[in-house]
This record gives sequence, structure tokens and C-alpha cells, in this order.
Amino acid sequence: MTDEKGAGRRAETNRGGELTRRQLLTGGTTLAITGLLSGEATSAMGTMERSGKDGGVGGYGDYGSSLRDLPRLRSSRRRRVSSWDRSGGNDDRITIEPGQTVTLADIPGAGCVNHVWITADTENTDGEPNFLRKLLLKIYWDGEEEPSVLVPLGDFFGTGHARTVDFASAPLQMSPEDGKSFNCFFHMPFACGARVEVTSELESERVLFYYYVDYEEFDELEEGLGRFHAQWRRENPTGGAEQGEETNLEFQIEGENLSGEHNYVLLEAEGKGHYVGCVLNVHNLRETDRWNWYGEGDDMIFIDGEEWPPSLHGTGAEDYFGTAWCPQQQYSAPYHGITQGGGENWSGQVSYYRFHVEDPVTFERSIKVTIEHGHANKRSDDYSSVAYWYQTEPHKPFSILPVDERIPRPT
Repeated sequence: MTDEKGAGRRAETNRGGELTRRQLLTGGTTLAITGLLSGEATSAMGTMERSGKDGGVGGYGDYGSSLRDLPRLRSSRRRRVSSWDRSGGNDDRITIEPGQTVTLADIPGAGCVNHVWITADTENTDGEPNFLRKLLLKIYWDGEEEPSVLVPLGDFFGTGHARTVDFASAPLQMSPEDGKSFNCFFHMPFACGARVEVTSELESERVLFYYYVDYEEFDELEEGLGRFHAQWRRENPTGGAEQGEETNLEFQIEGENLSGEHNYVLLEAEGKGHYVGCVLNVHNLRETDRWNWYGEGDDMIFIDGEEWPPSLHGTGAEDYFGTAWCPQQQYSAPYHGITQGGGENWSGQVSYYRFHVEDPVTFERSIKVTIEHGHANKRSDDYSSVAYWYQTEPHKPFSILPVDERIPRPT
């Protein structure tokens, strides 16, 4: 290659053989790619390949949600279903009666839900306590009979114990006033319909409910996109061990677990997909004036039916949630945080979140996401959780505990 030709070729590529934006965006040329495409180049190619038939509206596309991606123009139809006052007035809410199931959105065709906003309260502000555990959020994709999302309303949006608190993560947020404004930014694609419902299991109080369901409408949805799922679980209490004659320190940190058999299970799913995170709530039930840290439970994730040892084995509960040294502070970051830090000596209620946005845990056939309840599963506390994941359908059906078994313990 002559120097002149080499210089020209170098001008057309960047380091590692990646094609420049100019090459990718100029049509009419077949390009042989010998190097790895950068994420930017791949996205640009996806834009061209999926721009829609005959200039129509394309599918989900290869768009990210970063600020860098915003200038890249796309074709879609933005839509919204909300509780706006159809009379033109300002009564922008619906009222949900005890025992009633309300359909918030029933969307035909293909598309993607990309934002849900909700705020809700009982008609009497001092009404039924714990109502956020008595409202169930259910979401169905593509005409399925079993919901892909089945979670108490408050827990779904990022913190447990039927409480609200201001915090901000990338996919889930509770915003002022006092965390009573709920936002979800998980993207939820569907090929032939989506239905979003809320069921009230309150005893007597009516619920005043305001909402947006924002989505994009497509002509069709391309293959290869998993459906969004979320499941709530609770073990109250977890099966621990008696302290016996052990010292407090021996009870808290000694012992072995080389099977994961009795771990708390956050998720068991079958199919192909990826796990994208969880919310974990713990109510510390141990009463002692000695060191009463509830953590040290290792996270263990078993992929595709594997036996011990799991592919992913962590070093302690607080470590999995991106924190350290027995934290008690409230903290929120894009992908990990503590929304409720508990009381003195780690007493009371705590709530953590961890989202695998940059590091999803993929599986081809199945996944089992677990965590020890204390080191070697020696602690007996009240555990509840929400797991979030994408997978192919049909999914393994899951249920939820009856309302009286979902209510938080008194503090």
C-alpha cells in the first residue's frame, strides 16, 4: 500500500479497524469489515437496517438512552394513556374501589412501554395503613393469560415495607413529595398487545390514583427482544439457626455453606433471558444489644441448571449491593443504593437495590438468583424482594402471597 493510499485508508478507519461514521452513513457502498464495530457504528448500522419498510415506522431499533444518542433521529409514534380528566376539568385521577381491578392501559399491536408514572393515596389520608402492599401491579404481554409482572405497587418502584422515600436510580425512582411520585424507566417491548392493571385488595378504603403509561407504537417488533418481568417474594421469617452456646461473634460469622441449598431465593426462571436486578428488603428480627448486623450473606447465582459451585458467587450482602462495611446510611446511585438504612444497631427495616444495567446476567435455559440470610444462613429475619428480568415467552407462571401475608411487620 502506498503512503498516499495508506493515508486515505487511515482517514476512513479509526484504530482497531472500526469504520468511521461517514462510511456508515453514506449509502450505496458494500463495506467489508475486518475489525470490530464500535457501539456507535453498530447503532448506526442498526438505524439504517431497521428504518422501516417503505419509509414506515421501524421497530425497537438499536438505540440506547444516553445523552450521546439523543441527536440520532429515529422513527416511531409516541403515545400515552393517562388518567386525565375527560371532561376538561382538573380531576385528573381514577378512583379504585376495594376489591376492584382497573385496566390502566390496553394497548393493541406492537410497541414499547418506556415510562410509567404513578401517584396514589387512600381517600382518607389517615386511612388503611400499608396500602402500597395491598395494591397489586399486573402487566401482561402479547395476549398472555399469566401476568409477566405481579408485584405490590410500592415494592415495584424500588423500596419495600409499604413505605415511600425519595431516591433516584436509573430505572426506578421515588420523587418528592416524600417519595410519593413513582417513576419507572425500564423499557418493555411487546409484539401484539400490552395490558397494565392494578388490583385493590384494601378492606374498605377507596384509592385515588393518578398515572401515565408512556409508550412507542411500532408497525412491527423485530425478533430477539425479551419481555420484561418482575416478581415479588417473601420469606417471613427465614429459617435460621439457634445461637446455643456460641458467642455473638461466633454466631454471626462462623459456619459453612457449600451448597446454597437454604439460601433466600429472589428468582427462579426458565427460558432464555437476562436478570437485570432486584430490590431486597430485610426486617431485622433479632433482639440483642450486641453486634446485630443482619448481613454477611453471600449472593449466589446459578445459571442453566448448574450444580455447586455457582457461576457467580459473591462475598456478602452489602457487597452485592455495591456498598461496604455494614452500612446504615441512605444512599442512591444509578445502579445500586440503600433506600432505608434501618435503626440503631441495624435494627428495624432496611431496603437495598441493585440493577444490572451495564452487566446483565444472561442465561440460556434457566436461572436461580439467591442470597444467604446472614452468613451460612444462620439468621432468621423477615425477607422480601422484587426481581426484574427479561426473557422469552412463555414464562414459568408465578403467584403472589395473599394480602394478609404481604403486610409488613409493625416497627
